[in-house]
Amino acid sequence: MNKKVKTISPSDISQPELHAYLLSAVAPRPICFASTVDKDGNVNLSPFSFFNVFSSNPPVLIFSPARSGRDGSMKHTHQNVLEVPEVVINIVNYPMVEQMSLSSTAYDKGVNEFEKTGFTQVKSDVVAPPRVGEAPVAMECTVTQVIPLADAPGAGNLILAKVERMHIQEEYLDADGQLDTQKLDLVGRMGGSWYTRSSGDSLFEIPKPVRNKGIGVDRLPTAVVNSAVLTGNNLGRLGNLENIPTAAEMEAIRTDDAVVMILSETNAAELVTKVHQLAQKWLEEGKTQEALALLFSYE
Repeated sequence: MNKKVKTISPSDISQPELHAYLLSAVAPRPICFASTVDKDGNVNLSPFSFFNVFSSNPPVLIFSPARSGRDGSMKHTHQNVLEVPEVVINIVNYPMVEQMSLSSTAYDKGVNEFEKTGFTQVKSDVVAPPRVGEAPVAMECTVTQVIPLADAPGAGNLILAKVERMHIQEEYLDADGQLDTQKLDLVGRMGGSWYTRSSGDSLFEIPKPVRNKGIGVDRLPTAVVNSAVLTGNNLGRLGNLENIPTAAEMEAIRTDDAVVMILSETNAAELVTKVHQLAQKWLEEGKTQEALALLFSYE
């Protein structure tokens, strides 16, 4: 591999430049649509993409409102949780993404973004901030800790939020009562003004790693590892299998009709290419064991 690489030291570029690189590189990011209240009961609703779940026991979510990159001022959400340590984290899906984006406008303190965006304000069960009625999932949380990372422009503030109550719209559940990823149609934040939508062809499944140890890419034939056809994803799928094919499995695969068709190739290099192309096709069809047997048959 001989690719040109641009190397950057964070201290050598401006905070806005570094911010742009980080947000484009670390993506997609889930969106924390946070509703909070101040000590006077004023409601605020704002999105943050420095966000994820970090524990299920206890159930803890963490998001980070960064200080303004211009003047280092605190976000209203940050101020609110210091006054009233509670937050509702609403999950954002595609049908609500434009309204969510509108809420990121820098309205004056005291302005209720529920009213500005047209979202339904629903009273929470155990915390003061309301939840978004349109959200597929809303989690009422108590704030257990706020960790400032610095007080400079762009500095983050980690807000640890313990989930006390979850609200899930039943239309997004499957027959087993679990959240259905395809129905959820979630969105994620990219760099700049870009978002991504988790639906349709953008969704794909990868078999979970086997409970026992996979053979690993290092156990694959050298010609397979160095293949001009097979991708890194292909190799990863093959390396996840538990056992190298037996002699009987390799012998049986040679009788497959698709394999017999390519055996007429007399050019050795072309034969390898065709074998690898067929193995890749089988991998895409989920026939992983057969693909492995084929590749070991013609190493």
